[in-house]
Amino acid sequence: MTGRETPQVPPQRSGAPVTALDLDLRALVCPGLSVRVKARLRYEAAEPYAVYLDSHVDRAEPITWMFARELLTAGLTRAVGIGDVSIRPGTGEDAGSVLVLLGGDEGSVVLRARTAEVRSFLARADRLVPPGREHEYVDLDGLVRRLLDHGRPWS
Repeated sequence: MTGRETPQVPPQRSGAPVTALDLDLRALVCPGLSVRVKARLRYEAAEPYAVYLDSHVDRAEPITWMFARELLTAGLTRAVGIGDVSIRPGTGEDAGSVLVLLGGDEGSVVLRARTAEVRSFLARADRLVPPGREHEYVDLDGLVRRLLDHGRPWS
């Protein structure tokens, strides 16, 4: 981001179903060296296009990344993503893993997760909201109301 903040749309929250998976990720520090990172993948039917990755690294509150469920799914079989999040299947000694590259103003990190765990999580998310039917779960009227209630954040 530049000097101006990107307008934020208030998130949709409801009693909609949620699925989550606690993970022990590995942060790849350099070749041959990795450190354990506790994390959680979350998916909420109320926000059907998004997946959340909460990582717990020496902070009281987790660092949360949000990216497309479709990106995570595609990243299991091929390299995908540009910008702050990219995902690809592991090869060589990382076979059986999916690698998630997260980048930001303060640096970047590569996280390694077990492919089987990520597939299991995505299967549960797919049961909550089948792929291609996400639009049926978006509350457009509620979104418009929230935007109107919060004024014009883009002005």
